[in-house]
Amino acid sequence: MECVQYAMENNISIKQSSLQEQVSAIAYKQSRLSQIPSANFSNNDSYRFGKSQNPSTGILENQNFFSIGLNFQTNVEIFNWFSKKNTILANEWAVQAAKAATDKMKDDVSLTVANSYLQILLAIEQKKIAEVQVQQSLSQLDIVAKQVDAGALPELNALELEAQLANDSANLISAIGNVEQTKFVLKAYMNLDAAADFEIAEPPVDQIPLEPIGELQPQDVYALALLNQPLQKANEFNLKAAERNSMAARGALYPSISAFGSLGTNYGYFKAPTYNQVFSGYRSSGLVIPDGSGGYVDVQSPVFVQGSKSGYITSDALGTQFQNNFGQSIGISISVPIFNGWQGKANYQRSKINIRNLEYQRELDNQTLKQNIYQAYNSVIVALETFTS
Repeated sequence: MECVQYAMENNISIKQSSLQEQVSAIAYKQSRLSQIPSANFSNNDSYRFGKSQNPSTGILENQNFFSIGLNFQTNVEIFNWFSKKNTILANEWAVQAAKAATDKMKDDVSLTVANSYLQILLAIEQKKIAEVQVQQSLSQLDIVAKQVDAGALPELNALELEAQLANDSANLISAIGNVEQTKFVLKAYMNLDAAADFEIAEPPVDQIPLEPIGELQPQDVYALALLNQPLQKANEFNLKAAERNSMAARGALYPSISAFGSLGTNYGYFKAPTYNQVFSGYRSSGLVIPDGSGGYVDVQSPVFVQGSKSGYITSDALGTQFQNNFGQSIGISISVPIFNGWQGKANYQRSKINIRNLEYQRELDNQTLKQNIYQAYNSVIVALETFTS
């Protein structure tokens, strides 16, 4: 059916469901790649002034200097009680659930479009019936009017037929509007512009295929539907994903072991002027020494004053500092969850509740499916017998 095929390609709800399927696939891919060791590179450039620690020498200095710091770090989890493995499996099941949800959306849209198409056909037939009724009322009114003019019937009969004609005309106008309204509904499901011209083909009744549905047993249909309906598949996939997420949440309650390593170096640049020292005399140092005759002699210290600028002291070259300051580290870390506001335990408890909720949802959807099958089976049998009679 062309309407159904067009809706499959253009319905917005189906497109949104497909996007959610892509989001689930991204989450699955990300969880798989999380097994690979992480690697990060950082670069810190700064200009310091006043008294601060020289990153190259580690000495507090009261001067301005420019510094560059380079660092490369890597980390890998060695053992985490299979939390990552269960998360990967949960996301894999979530992808399957998203695909089943998209299939369900397609089935729902297909049924809705088909039903809307049949509603248009019904509205068109009702409009034809209303047109026939108006023509019959006009014909009867014409006959009765002639009899009234001839005195064979009272005028009340003509007035009653005029009222009937008015009522039939109103029904015809309503039927015409109903045809257009049902078309708007179908165009909405097909994502067609409401102002676009739209007409449907009306197949002959004798060409509409009738499957031998009466030969099927509803319990057999229900058993088959449990295995093949997209909603039931999605419920099973979601339940499996929830079980794996619960196992991952439980694994987070136990210690984890990781290995790490890093490479780092830095460079600092400064330029400080140097001055000549000029001798200007002596001054008392405050110290005395015996003179050998019972007295003491003042110890004099030389005094120098700053003279002319003699040059500059600069830091080592960039390559030299990078080589001299290059450092490495490796190690193993153990993370033991002791107390974190009951967050880990709460996540585990919520995961178990979520599993129970999904089990209830599966049971509810199965009950609804069974009820719909039995109701549809009964409706088909009644409709088929009515059509046959």
